Amino acid sequence: MNSVPSSLAGARKLRVGVSIYVRKGEQSLWENGIYQNCIFLVMLLMRSPLVEATYLVAGGGDGKPADAKNFLADSPVPLIDMNEAANTLDVMIEMSAQLAREWVVAFRERGGKIVSMRVGNDYVIDIERMVFDKSHGLLITGAPYHEIWTLPEYEVTCLPYFESVFRCPVRLMPHLWSPLVLEREAARLPDGKRFGYRPGRKRWRAGIFEPNICMVKTSYVPLLACEAAHRDNPDMLEHVFAYNTFHLKEHVSFNGFARSLDIVQHGLASFEGRFPFCQVVATDVDVVVSHQWENAQNYVYYEALYGGYPLVHNSHLIGDCGYRYHGFDCEDGARALQLAYAKHDVGLDAYRHTANAFLARLDPQSDANVATYTEAIARLFESR
Repeated sequence: MNSVPSSLAGARKLRVGVSIYVRKGEQSLWENGIYQNCIFLVMLLMRSPLVEATYLVAGGGDGKPADAKNFLADSPVPLIDMNEAANTLDVMIEMSAQLAREWVVAFRERGGKIVSMRVGNDYVIDIERMVFDKSHGLLITGAPYHEIWTLPEYEVTCLPYFESVFRCPVRLMPHLWSPLVLEREAARLPDGKRFGYRPGRKRWRAGIFEPNICMVKTSYVPLLACEAAHRDNPDMLEHVFAYNTFHLKEHVSFNGFARSLDIVQHGLASFEGRFPFCQVVATDVDVVVSHQWENAQNYVYYEALYGGYPLVHNSHLIGDCGYRYHGFDCEDGARALQLAYAKHDVGLDAYRHTANAFLARLDPQSDANVATYTEAIARLFESR
């Protein structure tokens, strides 16, 4: 573990908060990856030699800390409100909940450091909201951040965008993941259900988990990959579950697209709602087929790899894990799916070894990741 940087040697350790969206009513850590990302980030901050205390900060929604009692029951740090944060923290990391510009200005004026951690493809999200007349909600508010932190998957689309619109330094940071949340969810599975790949099935059940709410992660290429694989070998797939597509079933264009597929005409495909990944794969899925566009780091990938499930993907940022195809090539995706079907069971031990070695690099509590984030925090206090 690195020692405290010389720029802060002898200074009081820091109190750091991470914003998280809290609303009234039921919430779940499985609603989107950013909630889990908040948990993993505070796990890391708890190990930083610069940090005295770490908090989650309730913001953005209409909920208060009391409303998150169940939602954040497993959080390793306390949850405070925005008023307490303003009077307590030295560093605020905006993450799940977007902070009001006025709050950021006041926090800076009293000496606080403010970072915005951007873990979504904001360029695409902002453009879609304008071009397709979606509800207003641009992620650019004019808040005066000290730095923007983002992920390697957004280096091409978002890093230059952030530099231009925020007019402050942009730093690429390691993506963080731990099996902690997944293991706790798996422990709650009913008797008879178990998370983890089980070899030996003659026909595979494919699961597609893209959210279909933005162009960067949709089900179209995975469906076409399954379609091409089925046309080549009708005995390979037992079923294709396209999750997060229920809201598209009555859309004229999507309906026409789906009905053109053999896997639909042959009764092999169904279009489902949104369910926790752990619950679904424990009973209904043997292989995960995915696709992304400039969004190459995803928790579903990590969860599939951790469980030993064959992952058919087009990501360049997960090392040698899974069965990779390229770009938007659905025929290549079909070949990757067929390769997985032919080789996964016999090569399962090696597959798990490769996956576990990669996942260890994402550990929020690893020395390397703690050192990287600690250095970034220290630089906030250097004169510019």
